[in-house]
Amino acid sequence: MWQLDWSKLAEVLSYNAKQPMIFSSGLFLFLFLGFSLVYMLLQKKDTARILFVSLFSYYFYYKSSGFYFFLLGVVTVTDFFLAGRMALTENKWARKGLLLMSLCVNLGLLCYFKYTNFFYEMLAPLWHGKFQPLDIFLPVGISFFTFQSLSYTIDVYRRQLQPLGRLMDYVFYVSFFPQLVAGPIVRARDFIPQIRRPLFVSQEMFGTGVFFIISGLFKKAVISDYISVNFVERIFDNPALYSGVENLFGIYGYALQIYCDFSGYSDMAIGIALLLGFRFPMNFNSPYKADSITDFWHRWHISLSTWLRDYLYISLGGNRKGKIRTYINLFLVMAFGGLWHGASWNFVIWGGFHGIALALHKFWRNLLGKPRTATSHGIRKFFAVFITFHFVCFCWIFFRNSTFEASATMINQVFTAFHPEVFIQLIDGYWKVFALMGMGYLLHFAPDSWQDACCRGVVKLPLLGKAFLLVSLIYLVIQIKSSDIQPFIYFQF
Repeated sequence: MWQLDWSKLAEVLSYNAKQPMIFSSGLFLFLFLGFSLVYMLLQKKDTARILFVSLFSYYFYYKSSGFYFFLLGVVTVTDFFLAGRMALTENKWARKGLLLMSLCVNLGLLCYFKYTNFFYEMLAPLWHGKFQPLDIFLPVGISFFTFQSLSYTIDVYRRQLQPLGRLMDYVFYVSFFPQLVAGPIVRARDFIPQIRRPLFVSQEMFGTGVFFIISGLFKKAVISDYISVNFVERIFDNPALYSGVENLFGIYGYALQIYCDFSGYSDMAIGIALLLGFRFPMNFNSPYKADSITDFWHRWHISLSTWLRDYLYISLGGNRKGKIRTYINLFLVMAFGGLWHGASWNFVIWGGFHGIALALHKFWRNLLGKPRTATSHGIRKFFAVFITFHFVCFCWIFFRNSTFEASATMINQVFTAFHPEVFIQLIDGYWKVFALMGMGYLLHFAPDSWQDACCRGVVKLPLLGKAFLLVSLIYLVIQIKSSDIQPFIYFQF
């Protein structure tokens, strides 16, 4: 009969820095089945359901970052009471002071854990000191939940949102596990009205959720992980060893990998939330179909780009203080957006390139007198997409490489040592990688109607068909990623 190894079970359920829990891990899918059963039993008990989900979310974060889950509690409790006090305060400067406290708590934690070594390395030469990185652990998802909580306090400060009366509801909002560690950044104004709404998962929501989970798992666990380990990492780890054509396809591979990684996780978050009765906004919308850099940022990581627009770009003055100030604001916002992705100058350069491109595109559009909604068509559309895609790929070089020397080497190989005769050998040696890359780009550039048709097909399946499809997928992923489950379950005659 089946036996449980309780010591192994305790080990698997405890935090392991080498195996943080993510959606595509077998352990998460195993736990989610049990979670779903309890969740449905609490369907008509709002408070108990909210408490149960919050506890599971905190456990999920503990499995991702260990005992640093207390930071999530610090941010949540602080912003809840600051926002409540802010709503009762009429004095302008007092309200600004409360908002400043919220900014200091959220950005202070973010800066300490993520940017201390970055600024320390930058300032060490001022006192002729030798830089020795401090041993500071970076909690998973801290960039996401701090920005999410800040959206709440800023909206309350702007009187665009009434504060919550229950701390438990705010705990639920900030910690809701589908979007906790990797987004999307869900706005309080969008999510809070759904918290106390009667739980209802329609056939359309369930089917769409199953479709998004399947899509996300395929992007993340199949395409992204495979081409990363078997091709992209090899090229970027030592670009000088490879010809220009190999470097070029390594860049194309990374462009697909990072899209499938980010959007795959977002798709799974959206799908899981739908199964639980909550709707998240779309976070990626075929970004490589963009015909301008502005259009790209309307499609790529939408929750981040709109957050930066609403809470940073507008706060800096937006386009209300003249054209020159507008261009500067665009550059500053994108440079900050680059730094948000990681504490390194390569991310700042990546963001700076995008900021310059956005400013130049806005300048060109104003010069020609084109309306904001103007789009290209036909052959002009093709070349606009082609140029935009390759500019984005060029920027990915700096995003992926940790040193400028590696980026310069890669660019130099592409332009001075291309060697197209290597292409056939490259295809022959990495045919599985190229097959997945071809499939990934084909699906990405396919008409939106294809995805809509697939989604409608899943929605129209009977309930048992959807359940069978979902359970079969979960079983398949558990078999593929079973190393984190099998150790504590064994069969004994």
